[in-house]
Amino acid sequence: MAITGGPMEPPHQRLPSRLPPREGIGLRAAHYRELLATRPDVGWLEVHSENYFGAGGQPLHYLERAREHYPLSLHGVGLSLGSVGPLDREHLRRLRALAQRMEPAMVSEHLCWGSFGGRHVNDLVPLPYTEEALEVVSAHIREAQDFLGREILIENVSSYLQFAHSTIPEWEFLVEAARRGGCGILLDVNNIYVSSANHAFDAALYLDAIPAPLVREIHLAGFDRGPDCLIDTHGTRVAEPVWSLYRKALDRFGRVPTLIEWDTDIPDLAVLVEEAQKARTMMEAGVAEPA
Repeated sequence: MAITGGPMEPPHQRLPSRLPPREGIGLRAAHYRELLATRPDVGWLEVHSENYFGAGGQPLHYLERAREHYPLSLHGVGLSLGSVGPLDREHLRRLRALAQRMEPAMVSEHLCWGSFGGRHVNDLVPLPYTEEALEVVSAHIREAQDFLGREILIENVSSYLQFAHSTIPEWEFLVEAARRGGCGILLDVNNIYVSSANHAFDAALYLDAIPAPLVREIHLAGFDRGPDCLIDTHGTRVAEPVWSLYRKALDRFGRVPTLIEWDTDIPDLAVLVEEAQKARTMMEAGVAEPA
């Protein structure tokens, strides 16, 4: 079979660019063929944007085909919104081209930094929560949105250390960055739980501090236990304490599109769909209107 996906390929018929208030799963290479053959009953798909920055090849071919059947969210890991200095314009150009091609419902990035002076680290490094960092990241959010011609979402990250000179609680920093940047929030409930355990703060207090209208997407994932902290690995089923926190999130925010993330030790597609079904069952059980 010839692999399509070159830059001149005409667009396929696609579903509208809108995420339903349902469960979604991350599309990974191990599941390309099975997902297209079986078309599991999930509401939408999410992919890591950088994996599809090429002009053609198998990844884009399969993503194009999957996009015919599911709404799509693009989730970035490399824009480094919190780095000092200008954003990488080549990265933004590739992201804009991908968004124009795939017509995603959402485009999101992490509220962190991961590069400096053209060098990248293989991690999502948290920011010091200060007024200075807030000015940098909110300016970069506005710059990215102006370049892309669309709103983005920013996601809270897990952390294992805290900066001694932080002066703003993380949840207040996240909300203020979204407000100043004029963007929405991708609220990662697993990351809230992991960080709350590592830093001994109240995860429910974090949820209560987030205005419901800002939350456009939710992430759930698994973690592992290290000797001194919880580690956000995205390599296991969602833990029961995270499901419990998700129930509280549903009560506060209502039915928000919810993704099951699984990025390491990737299981069979059926296991991923089963986890997504748990989120769907909770959403359908009847939740309060957003607070």
